[in-house]
Amino acid sequence: MDMDAFTTVHGPQWERLKVLGRKRRLDGAEADELLELYQSVSAQLSLIRSVDGESALSASLSAILATARTRFTGARSNVFVDIARFFAISLPAAFYRLRWLTVAVGAVFTLIAVLFGVWTAGNPGVMAVLGSDADLQQLVNHDFVDYYSENPAASFAGAVWTNNAWIAAQCVAFGITGVFVPYAVFANAQGVGMTAGVMFAYGKGDVFFSYILPHGLMELTAIFIAAAAGLRIFWSWVSPGPRTRLDSLAREGRSLITVAGGLVLVLLVSGLVEGFVTPSPLPVWAKISIGALVLAAYWTYTLVLGGRAVRAGEVGDLSEDDAGASVRSA
Repeated sequence: MDMDAFTTVHGPQWERLKVLGRKRRLDGAEADELLELYQSVSAQLSLIRSVDGESALSASLSAILATARTRFTGARSNVFVDIARFFAISLPAAFYRLRWLTVAVGAVFTLIAVLFGVWTAGNPGVMAVLGSDADLQQLVNHDFVDYYSENPAASFAGAVWTNNAWIAAQCVAFGITGVFVPYAVFANAQGVGMTAGVMFAYGKGDVFFSYILPHGLMELTAIFIAAAAGLRIFWSWVSPGPRTRLDSLAREGRSLITVAGGLVLVLLVSGLVEGFVTPSPLPVWAKISIGALVLAAYWTYTLVLGGRAVRAGEVGDLSEDDAGASVRSA
């Protein structure tokens, strides 16, 4: 095939497709012409490649076709628009949908922790199992407080952040089992409660709260949110409603896995508080106030932006084009 002659014959079509592909607005006739030219030039490109392989001409036509294709298939949104939508709509909507379950998980956690704390503080036998008097004295007088300052603040904050983010991600990801979340909540509540019981038994209850509350208000809330997300994912296939179990699970999974990503940033903030504020020489009231402000900022973000998004019909799921079609089940 004579490529020069082929180019001379079809060049006007290629140029016209290039013009239409770059035109900002197309009327009905131009849109039809664009589709027809796209089909013709695609066939011509295949013919050129079968004869001449990859060449400058085939690369040029591929670029023209790619530009034209975005006119009738649509282009992806700007990445910054996607990021803004995630933080302004998708994430707060997911948090908002979990608000009551988050509170319920927190209440259960607190109840378990209080019961274990009272049981530990009031039973010498339990205290003896936890360690000798010398060991417990070392814990309440040194180890508990030194834990927050024995490493550089930046590295300590980073270690706490990654550990808690991993726990939160596990709660969301393994929530589908229906077992992992209750176990994680119970185990963590037991640990916090028994530590508190030891501290109170030795008259250090004030120290316990002064070191737990500054970062713990947000840190524990983040774990409650992750647990709530995991439980919702589990319940989505237990009680799928009008959807198939698989579709219900996919929908909740897509909507709530965003929680894991959002909690990475939430836990980063609580990690910074734990690394830099909790062990600082600030007055106790100031440290607790900082932790309370962080928690208040989260709930303001969730209730204001999340409430607005949910009332507008958002659930935190992907768009219909990205998520794909769904099938309802009787």
